[in-house]
Amino acid sequence: MRRRLIIFIFIGFIFSETFAQTDFYNRLADSTLTLTKQGVRYDPSYYSIDYPNGDVPCDRGVCTDVIIRAYRKVGTDLQKEVHEDMAAHFDQYPRMWGLSRTDKNIDHRRVPNLMTFFKRKGTVLKITNDAKDYFPGDIVCWNLGGSATHIGIVVKKKSFDGQRHLIVHNIGAGQVCEDCLFRFTIIGHYRYEKHP
Repeated sequence: MRRRLIIFIFIGFIFSETFAQTDFYNRLADSTLTLTKQGVRYDPSYYSIDYPNGDVPCDRGVCTDVIIRAYRKVGTDLQKEVHEDMAAHFDQYPRMWGLSRTDKNIDHRRVPNLMTFFKRKGTVLKITNDAKDYFPGDIVCWNLGGSATHIGIVVKKKSFDGQRHLIVHNIGAGQVCEDCLFRFTIIGHYRYEKHP
């Protein structure tokens, strides 16, 4: 009897963890979709912003701001998380910008830095050409050609043919929801949930 009780409790714990994780990514995907209702102009300008919880003006942004704003809606400040990890492990992050120290205003707004952060703190998922491998709440990164990179979040909405989840991103037309999962070369596929 006691053994059955322990097994029952263990199975219940596994299911609760699974559903809690699924619930988080569903909330992230839903929060991301709400961003498409904001009028945002693509603006890659450097801004001095508050810390923590700093943001560029709400009517401006780039692809990384979609990720930052979506996570902020579910209670995670990527500005703070990236800055703290970068400050502690600066040598693990890309050196593409000639910096010798962190910059709270911009570090979290760079795709290669977010990719490094998600590799370090999240789950790296396999990159495939199968749409069934990409789920709501997943983060996808692309190479647009040369050194140009891009990032977006998979949401629950599906393509017209029902074969692919759509992506919320900002590649120049504001925060939009599009069928663009395989439009560019995928270079990163992640999930990230901050754990206490």
